[in-house]
Amino acid sequence: MIRTLLLLLLLPLCVEAQTDKNDSLARKLVDRHKLVNAARKSMPGFRIQIYFGNDRLKAQELRTEFIKQFPEAPAYLIYQQPNFKVRIGDFRTRLEAAGFLKQLNALYSNAFIVPDDVKLPQE
Repeated sequence: MIRTLLLLLLLPLCVEAQTDKNDSLARKLVDRHKLVNAARKSMPGFRIQIYFGNDRLKAQELRTEFIKQFPEAPAYLIYQQPNFKVRIGDFRTRLEAAGFLKQLNALYSNAFIVPDDVKLPQE
């Protein structure tokens, strides 16, 4: 009887100590997650591809032409052996990319949206 009473009195102390330990571990994991995300320079998003082919000169010319027409939009020349790609923008959502694609359709009829890692927005 005394053992049972003693057990019932000490049980909440044990449970509280275990909860504090779990909370501490959870806080450490959240802090580590924040550090990893702060170190990343990109996030999953979308870009618009306006060129795909193995002609480097043509890809560079197309990128330069695009930058002259849309200086506010970033343009990337990507090489994935054996092809070059010209991709435009850093869009968080497909909807944002689709809005800009409508502007480009008259000039780049073969342009399409692709998932890509995009640069994080400046704060």
